[in-house]
Order: sequence, then C-alpha cells, then structure tokens
Amino acid sequence: MKVGIIMGSKSDWPTMQHAADMLDLFNVPYETKVVSAHRTPHLLAEYAESAKARGIQVIIGGAGGAAHLPGMTAAYTSLPVLGVPVQSKALSGQDSLLSIVQMPKGIAVGTLAIGTAGAANAGLLAAQIIGLADPTVQAAVEKFRAEQTQTILDNPNPAQ
Repeated sequence: MKVGIIMGSKSDWPTMQHAADMLDLFNVPYETKVVSAHRTPHLLAEYAESAKARGIQVIIGGAGGAAHLPGMTAAYTSLPVLGVPVQSKALSGQDSLLSIVQMPKGIAVGTLAIGTAGAANAGLLAAQIIGLADPTVQAAVEKFRAEQTQTILDNPNPAQ
C-alpha cells in the first residue's frame, strides 16, 4: 500500500470514498481504516507510527466535528498527512475545517476543502506526491489533467 485513508468513524466513508475513487483512477494502492483520535487514541498512534514501515507514503485523514484525526496523525509520523474536513451537521464542516487547518507551527497538515471535493482532491494530491517517484502514476495524473482541459476546450459554449 502506498496511501493510507483513515477516518474518524464509518459514517465518514461516503465522503472519504471519493479519495479512494481518485486513487483507483491512478492505480495507486491504498488501505482504508477507521481510526478515531478520541475513541481509539492508542490505535491512532500505532497506525501513524507503523505506516512508513508498512510502505505507506502519504496518509489521508478525514474527520468531522472536532476533527483532531489528521493533526494527531501528523504528530506521530513524518509522512505527509492530508486532512479532509468531513461536513458536519452542526456547522456544515466549518468546525472540521478550522480544527484541521489551525495546526501549530512545526506540525504540518495539508488541508483540503470541506466534503467530497476535498476528499477527491486529497486523492489527487496524494497521487501527485506518489508520482514524484513513480513515473507511471505521474503519467496517469498528467493524462487526467489533459483530459480535464480537453473537456473544457471541446465544450466552450455553456448554452449548448
């Protein structure tokens, strides 16, 4: 596995599945796991500390509400951690976004947009990071980007 996709609860999967779908598009192997920063803190520490030895190169962490999962993961590993704020019912994900983006100096978490767009972009960004050392993944990302560009060029008139 090259990417770990973790989330605070099973209910986060409908959002985080978009990261997995993007990684599938680029044939990047990944694993998924529920790891709660609040309910299973020892499991979180074990997961993050063992990730590099297991071949993980990037971790995507999705969480809602207090959303400590990505930040706590980053505290336990030197691997890149990408945080996805899962949209919450109480504050529409703004609470999650602020919890993830406001990391203290010295513990970095790349924070993406709230919800499914953020999850998909986390998968894309993880593939771009993996692509730095894997020419096959890099070529797949470049093809994806070229196809997006061509779609717009082929359909410039919004009225048609």
